[in-house]
Amino acid sequence: MSETTKNTAIKVLVFSTEKISDPAIDLAGLLKLHYPPTVYVIPLPCSSAVKPKWILRAFEKGYDGVFIAADGTDCSFSESCVEKTSDIIAQTHILMKEKGISPAKLKMAAICSVCAEPFVKHMNNFVEELTRNKIN
Repeated sequence: MSETTKNTAIKVLVFSTEKISDPAIDLAGLLKLHYPPTVYVIPLPCSSAVKPKWILRAFEKGYDGVFIAADGTDCSFSESCVEKTSDIIAQTHILMKEKGISPAKLKMAAICSVCAEPFVKHMNNFVEELTRNKIN
């Protein structure tokens, strides 16, 4: 990888859930499915545990996008996980707009424990979109 490519590579931070989406991400590696090496993953017990300030901090630290690999309806911690996570995303979108950050830089999708291919597709599409649009 050239120095120019390194400096312009799109970085994405993924918040994944330990019991639901993390196994899918691991499976993507086992199956040798390819997504950009500049995708970094932080596991959490539940997607509704993500804090808006963590997302904003990721942008401050130079990440181009943040992806929440949500539990969906499979969450073992909370029956209202989907609603709570959606509320967090909505609150964060407001804060992002206030800071001049495009809400398109934050995405969320439910990723089940065997959804390796959908995860890879989400990452490749997100990185491609961020690269193509040079979203601010």
